[in-house]
Amino acid sequence: MSVHHAARAAGRVVAIGAIALTTTLALPTPASAHAEVQADTPRPRAENVTLTFVSEAESDSAGFTALRVVLPDGIAPDDVTLADAPKDWKLEATDDGYTVAGPALKTGVDAEHKILIRRLPDAEQLVFKTLETYSDGRIARWIELPGGDVEPEQPAPVLELSAASPAATPPDPGSSTSSTAARATGAPPRGKAAAAEKDGPFTGPVVGSVAVVLLVLVAGMWWRVKRRGSSGTG
Repeated sequence: MSVHHAARAAGRVVAIGAIALTTTLALPTPASAHAEVQADTPRPRAENVTLTFVSEAESDSAGFTALRVVLPDGIAPDDVTLADAPKDWKLEATDDGYTVAGPALKTGVDAEHKILIRRLPDAEQLVFKTLETYSDGRIARWIELPGGDVEPEQPAPVLELSAASPAATPPDPGSSTSSTAARATGAPPRGKAAAAEKDGPFTGPVVGSVAVVLLVLVAGMWWRVKRRGSSGTG
């Protein structure tokens, strides 16, 4: 094999390795829509707390028309006031919680609403079972309770509460509300959490393995090119 042909072969190896690495990065990872809740003051017995609920759209043909939330023990329907919701959506109290509903959202648009709670109960966590209704009549039930050996497929939104530390310092005024709530609840900000779910837990090791194999192949081809070049010169 001439030096020229060996160099071309090495180039092909590099190209193939690059394609393999790109394909690995582009592989889809399992992801599912879910419902979640956050609070601006996630502490037991906190007063006038704003809760933010986000239901991720999972239908390819219909939009949200209603969300029904079952309140946990210690929060009465009369203690809830609607703070924000999609345009023309209204809140209606039920026996065990409330429903917020209105004109159908566009397909693929997440449903987000906020409520004001008069006072949170004295608890470590609060579970808000949520039923999502789409314009085609489909109902997604995010009502499974956490705990046990098996991770629930459709877990209910859970708000973790923790007492404020005596040495706690006020948050940086320049930080965003979502980042502040994430630090208080011990969860990553929504954007980072979505990115982590998208990347998946195995992307890093797989990419590292492909990179190592690519480097070994390129080094081997370069050594062969250099050796043949030296032999030809001799």
